[in-house]
Amino acid sequence: NTISNQWRPRRAAPTVRSEVRGEVVSMKFARVVFLVAGIYGLIVLVPQFFLEAKIGRDTPPPITHLEYFYGFICVAVAWQILFLVLSRDPVRYRPMMIPAMLEKISFPIAVVILYLQGRLAPTIFVPASADVILLILFFISYQKTATDLDG
Repeated sequence: NTISNQWRPRRAAPTVRSEVRGEVVSMKFARVVFLVAGIYGLIVLVPQFFLEAKIGRDTPPPITHLEYFYGFICVAVAWQILFLVLSRDPVRYRPMMIPAMLEKISFPIAVVILYLQGRLAPTIFVPASADVILLILFFISYQKTATDLDG
C-alpha cells in the first residue's frame, strides 16, 4: 500500500559502495569532515567544564555569569554530537548541514565585530579561524552530497 509506505521512516542511505565512484568519495569526504569536526569540538569544549577558575585567573576578570559560560559549553557540546550524527549518514542528514554552517559562521562574525569595536584581543582570531575552516569544509560537504541525491 503506497499511502502507508510514505509515512514510514526513511531508511538510512546505504553505507556500502555505490555504483558511482563519485558518490562514494563525496559521502566519505562528508563523513570524515563531520567526524573530525565533532571529535575536535569535544576535545576543545569538554575540558572547559573544568577550567572556569583558570580562565578567570588567566584572562581577568573572573567569569561572573556562570549560566552563560556553562550554557554556552552545553549548547556547543550538543552541536558536536550533531556533527557526529551527521558523520554517520551525510546524505540522509544533509538538511542539517545548513544550521551546522550557521553555527560555524556565527562565532567568527562575532569575533570580527567585537575586535573592530576594540573589545577583543587579536589572539581570538586563532580559534575563530578554525571555525572558518570547518565552515568551508561543511559547505564543500553540502555541495558534494547534493550529487548523491541525484542518483
